[in-house]
Amino acid sequence: MGRILGLDYGTKTVGVALSDPLLLTAQEFETITRERARALRHTLVRIKEICEEYDVELIVLGYPRNMDDTEGFRCEDTLKFKGLLEKRVDIPIVLVDERLTTVYADEILEESGVAKKDRKKVIDQIAAAIILQDYLDNK
Repeated sequence: MGRILGLDYGTKTVGVALSDPLLLTAQEFETITRERARALRHTLVRIKEICEEYDVELIVLGYPRNMDDTEGFRCEDTLKFKGLLEKRVDIPIVLVDERLTTVYADEILEESGVAKKDRKKVIDQIAAAIILQDYLDNK
């Protein structure tokens, strides 16, 4: 049985989390960065590599609805990214509501004593882990 990959898609980064083999817990994995928002080739290649290396059977992608439940430009960007990713990997991709995950991730880092300047390096991974853990807990 394969693992589940969690993704927190952003303008310049994608936070990546991976489930354990038993699909019980989500662990932060890495943050994929890019110079320009539209320069996605390297990001897509890296996600495909992770999927192959860890026998990923499902991808959970954070879907950034607005607080009033509307869908803004970030949802549009996420759907475009999902479409590009679907062309690269033959793995189902599920959208999961990700409202407030980055805020929650920042609170976790603050409570853990991580300096504000160091949070940027890991916040997307933690947000991806929160998205994935939420999916694992509710599936």
